[in-house]
Amino acid sequence: MSEPLVQIRQLTKHYTRGKQKVEVLHGIDLDIGRGDFVALMGPSGSGKTTLLNLIGGLDTPTAGSVSVDGKRIDQFKAGELARWRAEHVGFVFQFYNLLPVLSAQKNVELPLLLRKMGGAERAKRAQVALSLVGLAERAGHKPSELSGGQEQRVAIARALVTDPTLLVCDEPTGDLDRKTADEILGLLQVLNREHGKTIIMVTHDPKAAEYAARTVHLDKGLLVDAAPAH
Repeated sequence: MSEPLVQIRQLTKHYTRGKQKVEVLHGIDLDIGRGDFVALMGPSGSGKTTLLNLIGGLDTPTAGSVSVDGKRIDQFKAGELARWRAEHVGFVFQFYNLLPVLSAQKNVELPLLLRKMGGAERAKRAQVALSLVGLAERAGHKPSELSGGQEQRVAIARALVTDPTLLVCDEPTGDLDRKTADEILGLLQVLNREHGKTIIMVTHDPKAAEYAARTVHLDKGLLVDAAPAH
């Protein structure tokens, strides 16, 4: 078997609030294969978002290691981690974080402003990403002119535009009705199955987790079980 894309070993995270130490994750071991679609589930406060943030390089561990594509991201300095994140991770959040004054097209182009790239190339890549999520004809619309589901599709296009190694989703359908949520989850499934995207998704919704290839359960900072891929 090839080496996993994400390798987590003895991962521990705690925060200090005043004099109190809050332990969030306790010695987690987890492998995520290239092209996998994993749902991270668990009750509120179980540590699933913290784990997602550590995998996506938004946070650093207290102890243990996080390797992505053979690189120990837990050993990166802050600037190095920021550059790695910009190149390798696409983020999708519950709230779409679109800039209201910009069109869908310009919102999708934003991550490319960090690259040495001309305007025409940025526009072309954004159009490809919007086509991928089925919104090519809405490129000129501002967020206020789109439905919630369309806004999340724009957010997914923005996450995809850099062709990231990992797509990291935190409750991506938490703000959507069931029908729209199913459409967004179906889109993630297509990106995984047909385009080979590795997706890690935090969700509290068992119906959302059914779209993933496997589910990992966390409780009180521990892995309860990691069902194998089916």
